[in-house]
Amino acid sequence: MSTGLDTSVVLRLLVGEPEVQARRALAEVEMLMRCGSALLVSDLVVSEVYYALQYHYRVPKAEALFLLKHFFSASGIKASGGAMAVLATPNLATAKPDFVDRLIHADYALSTREVLTFEKAAGRLQGMRVLDAL
Repeated sequence: MSTGLDTSVVLRLLVGEPEVQARRALAEVEMLMRCGSALLVSDLVVSEVYYALQYHYRVPKAEALFLLKHFFSASGIKASGGAMAVLATPNLATAKPDFVDRLIHADYALSTREVLTFEKAAGRLQGMRVLDAL
């Protein structure tokens, strides 16, 4: 059996606020893990957490990426899509295309032949086709 974690739960686990909800989230996650449940976080949730850390908690981009990478490597909680591979990208905080664009690419790579875009930087990724303006 597996259980998915929503953005609100992952944020509570990462930032510990509000404290009551953070303790509740941790207790539930620990109980589920003891029962053998696989805990999963979708790439959409990973991207929401990434932006929430920056905009609501004022965590710098590089630190937000580090927190996410550490969260998955240390907690036993797994990303259900390509987030772990993307988080392993060197210099990700300054990479072009950026973290979320790479998550989108990783998701599409599982089910499509190519992805259309107007973003030139995305053309660096396999399977991306950059459209020119008419």
